[in-house]
Amino acid sequence: MNTTLEISESVYRELLAKTLPRPIRTDEEHERLTALLLELDEREDRAPEEDALAEIVTLLIEDYEEKRYPLPRVSSRESLKALMEERGLKHKDIWPVLGNKGAATEILGGRRSIGKAQAKRLAEFFRVPVDLFI
Repeated sequence: MNTTLEISESVYRELLAKTLPRPIRTDEEHERLTALLLELDEREDRAPEEDALAEIVTLLIEDYEEKRYPLPRVSSRESLKALMEERGLKHKDIWPVLGNKGAATEILGGRRSIGKAQAKRLAEFFRVPVDLFI
């Protein structure tokens, strides 16, 4: 993606007039803008104006998909287990992060919740937002 901030207003205006990006309300509009974004992504020599359009279209698509297909809330324990599995970690690998072996056993077993200090340490350890564990 080109990071040049200077764009030609007349060229950008023409792109906007041609594509008419607006909040997505229907699956058909979602399909249209997704196809446009895919077309733009396949181009290796995108102009700065096309980069700006791709950014707007991406935001519109993300907004529609978040509203239309919301992801279910995952518990902090499920987040921890998923991250451990993804990285091939075992109980013994995370108990130092959680404070001790007993705390790790209780948290992974669902008998204890993750405390704020533990959540911060886990977020740092896994390099993810702390929100996953709170």
